[in-house]
Amino acid sequence: MTLTRRRFLTTTAAAGAGLVMVHPFAARAQAGQAHLRIAETTDLHVHVWPYDYYGDREVDAVGLARTASLVEQVRAEAGNSLVLDNGDFLQGNPMGDFMAYERGLKEGDLHPVIAAMNTVGFDAATLGNHEFNYGLDFLMKALAGASFPLVLANIAKETAASPTADKTLLPPYALIRRELVDGAGDTHPIVIGIIGFTPPQIMQWDRRHLEGNVQARDILATAEAFVPEMKEAGADIIIALSHSGIGAAEPSEMMENASVPLAAIPGIDVVLTGHHHREFPGSAYEGIDGVDAVAGTIHGKPAVMPGFWGSHMGLIDLLLEREGGEWRIAASTSELRPIAVRQEDRSWTPQIESSAAVLDATRADHEATLEYVRRAVGKTDAPLHSYFALVADDPSVQIVSIAQKWYVEQLLAGSEYAGLPILSAAAPFKAGGRGGPEYYTDVPAGDVAIRNVADLYLYPNTVRAVKVTGQQVKDWLERSAGMFNQVEAGATDAPLLNPDFPSYNFDVIDGVSYQIDLSQPARFDRDGAAVNPEASRIVNLTYQGEPLDMAAEFIIATNNYRASGGGSFPGADGSTIILEAPDTNRDVIVRYIVEQGTISPSADGNWSFAPMENTSALFETGPAGAGYADGVPGVALEEVGTNDAGFAQYRIKL
Repeated sequence: MTLTRRRFLTTTAAAGAGLVMVHPFAARAQAGQAHLRIAETTDLHVHVWPYDYYGDREVDAVGLARTASLVEQVRAEAGNSLVLDNGDFLQGNPMGDFMAYERGLKEGDLHPVIAAMNTVGFDAATLGNHEFNYGLDFLMKALAGASFPLVLANIAKETAASPTADKTLLPPYALIRRELVDGAGDTHPIVIGIIGFTPPQIMQWDRRHLEGNVQARDILATAEAFVPEMKEAGADIIIALSHSGIGAAEPSEMMENASVPLAAIPGIDVVLTGHHHREFPGSAYEGIDGVDAVAGTIHGKPAVMPGFWGSHMGLIDLLLEREGGEWRIAASTSELRPIAVRQEDRSWTPQIESSAAVLDATRADHEATLEYVRRAVGKTDAPLHSYFALVADDPSVQIVSIAQKWYVEQLLAGSEYAGLPILSAAAPFKAGGRGGPEYYTDVPAGDVAIRNVADLYLYPNTVRAVKVTGQQVKDWLERSAGMFNQVEAGATDAPLLNPDFPSYNFDVIDGVSYQIDLSQPARFDRDGAAVNPEASRIVNLTYQGEPLDMAAEFIIATNNYRASGGGSFPGADGSTIILEAPDTNRDVIVRYIVEQGTISPSADGNWSFAPMENTSALFETGPAGAGYADGVPGVALEEVGTNDAGFAQYRIKL
């Protein structure tokens, strides 16, 4: 056997790492062919340690420390590799809030997630929409510590006639120069272009931080402008870091989820996606034009989306072929590698141990975060849980609404809006769904700590107030009622919940009373489009015991995401905002609890389902909710077993 340089590298890697799998592209590469491996993380949301700060317990299914060990494996298996992150790494759990609100960053300080990414040795990254939640000053201080390039093409401090002439917030792209060894052992240069994109909707979602400071461009138009420039600069292949989900195939202006038409742009060779918190390749994206959910390609180009919170590492293997001094992709494979696997009993079996180097680099900040989240701020005389938040008025949603209204009343006192009635809209963030049967808020009676407040309200949104009409209040509730399937009168055990409808878009409006008539079709689909414009599910809508006046004016206390158009709710498109408060909803909840000392978060039962004779429906919730089932206001529940996903199923007689 002739020992070529390639065979020597493969053999020594296997000897050093034990049983290392050599990818077929590496094993079969010939002269002028080379194997390149691309690993992706996305939507880490500051999950560095395998730890649930809300539950104050170790977990096996999250954490960059675990994903980092997968990266080490990947590098051992391939002579040529890149490790890239697709954004949303700076915000999303109490460690992120601790760094932003409690400790802060001075010049030269190293943010723990950046310290972890430096330790892993990322080659490049882009920004997601949540990077902007804490403001530009904090963002730029955090990014300053990165030892890898950060790229973002469609956010500019100053715009010009063409995106390529913009003064972008970060470099729009990076050119990474490498040497590849082909199958004959010869070395060839390659220039890999990395370009990044984030949803332009950040200008709505974080308007208070961004308006007047930066501008967002359309992802597709920006890509079409920069890709030729990257080619002229010498890029042999171009990888798009698309913090933009896999959505509609047809392009439209300022798309939030633009990865499918982005992949169709000539010159883009690989698309690394995120934002949706889903897995690709995977069944979640079957049936979309141009998408092969099994092979992991979009318009024939390799793509991955590796879940969220470090749950998976996305992996693309390329067989590159060099002809006439240029590289092209001859073949590709896409896959996901999980850090843990769910068992039939719903427990997790870890597939990898945490990287000791990553844990060591962030240990002090992890321990400081634990002290932060364990700090008590008051007491509750009743449990705060979300197990039944989708079928009845709920204490975990109620306390958020009460605190928002309390806060907005103070800020509007003495203003031109002081005489208007104030309502409050809030939604359950943790209500099972894709998060699984343990993904619920559950705070027992007694001390309430910061970690409990963060569990009640997952996001660092800021308080907003909007002025709307009674008709817009009703339409807002019609949008929320898309949470439920239509139920035929007389049906037995009809499925109640629409699995595609996220719970954070199920707003309950406190201050009015109403019923939801499930015999009617939903007026709006999951994205807020009016699919049945004449449908009316909201019935018996009253204010202070009288039918709601559709022409009357109301204030609704909510958050910046909703008020600025998030979720596409009638009356909430940014134009109706009358108050942009400086405080986060979480901070307001903490302040309210501190002022009250002890809170009494019992639900007032202001909404229910309209009666339907001889009709029943089934819904699912976490098994741990069984202890609260008898106390759900206005609803008689009957437990009927556990489904294959581990959720407890209940029958509700309508």
